[in-house]
Amino acid sequence: MSQHSDPQCLFCKIVSGAIPSKKVFEDEEFLAFHDINPWAPIHFLIIPKIHLPSMAQIGHEHAQMMGRMMVLAPKLALEQGASPYPKGGFRIVCNTGSDGGQEVHHLHVHVLAGPRPWLKG
Repeated sequence: MSQHSDPQCLFCKIVSGAIPSKKVFEDEEFLAFHDINPWAPIHFLIIPKIHLPSMAQIGHEHAQMMGRMMVLAPKLALEQGASPYPKGGFRIVCNTGSDGGQEVHHLHVHVLAGPRPWLKG
């Protein structure tokens, strides 16, 4: 189940502009911004502007949105300085639930890139 926004959600507050972020990209559907505690030289998040708590709530009705998010990730990774495939590349991570390492319960993907080794991953 999704709702437009959750007034208690950190990422919903970033979407609304109540909390500032260093934006990478924004359109009507998504916001991408730099992680405040990066694990890699390039590390940003892509979030849908609607509030979905996690991947566990994704249904068939979200398939097109998720496809657009996955198409956006490599475009933004290259724009942010990731080296091209195959020698370069990037990682997409989506933590789901507490056991999966999710800290903010608003669906998001981490996009990480840059020379290794990284702090994590």
